[in-house]
Amino acid sequence: MKFVKACLFISLLLIGTSVHVSAQKQFRALLVTTTRGWHHESIHAGVLAVQQLGVKHNFQVDLLEDNYGFTDNTLKNYQVVIFLNTTGDIFNEQEQKVMERFIKSGKGFMGIHSASDTEYDWAWYTQLVGRMFQIHPAIQSARLQVLDASFPGLEGFANNKQWTDEWYEFSPDKVQGLVTVLAVDEKTYNPNVSWEANPNRQAISGKGMGVFHPIAWYHNFDGGRSFYTNLGHVPSDFSDPNYLSHIAAGIIWAATGKK
Repeated sequence: MKFVKACLFISLLLIGTSVHVSAQKQFRALLVTTTRGWHHESIHAGVLAVQQLGVKHNFQVDLLEDNYGFTDNTLKNYQVVIFLNTTGDIFNEQEQKVMERFIKSGKGFMGIHSASDTEYDWAWYTQLVGRMFQIHPAIQSARLQVLDASFPGLEGFANNKQWTDEWYEFSPDKVQGLVTVLAVDEKTYNPNVSWEANPNRQAISGKGMGVFHPIAWYHNFDGGRSFYTNLGHVPSDFSDPNYLSHIAAGIIWAATGKK
């Protein structure tokens, strides 16, 4: 009888250990969707998609709206902060310092689409992102160019894949050392655009960026890591397996430094 009880105890212990191990996540991601400007329709689809990526790749995703609780104490539990179509000045000075300390501690940042249309007056953040949005033409189909096939998640964009999105024209590099993994071929769409003067925008006309038009890149910055992709304006992006592989690879690299 004692032997049976002992076996039962060991079995329960092993089951409990198995459950504990299976419940562990490889990292935690904080998903920020705060907007103080344009609000993208694709945010809802993006939140659901990132949450599903967390299930698929075994990382935890927590949603932060309106920055409630964005503190050092909260962020110590995360390995990556994801800005999903954020816009405008979303952080106060104290929250900016929290973000800076987070990256300096060796953690990561992932910026999706209008993350580059966020916090123009925060010089450190513009360097974290690497290039900032200036203007864009109408949504159009264009051909993609994979520039660094060694980075994972780009397989679905090979062979000059056609893609429909909102093609940002970016500022000059805000920092040295950006590694561009994906570009768009301006010969395959019309980059010309003209807007009425708007103090909230960085440009009122654009002609494209020329032969080299980056749309996704990464770099090590200030002790941590940053990955950014222009893709993600169109809600249907977040149901495309090729795009999901792209942002999953960016999130995982930003969180862990591993490709």
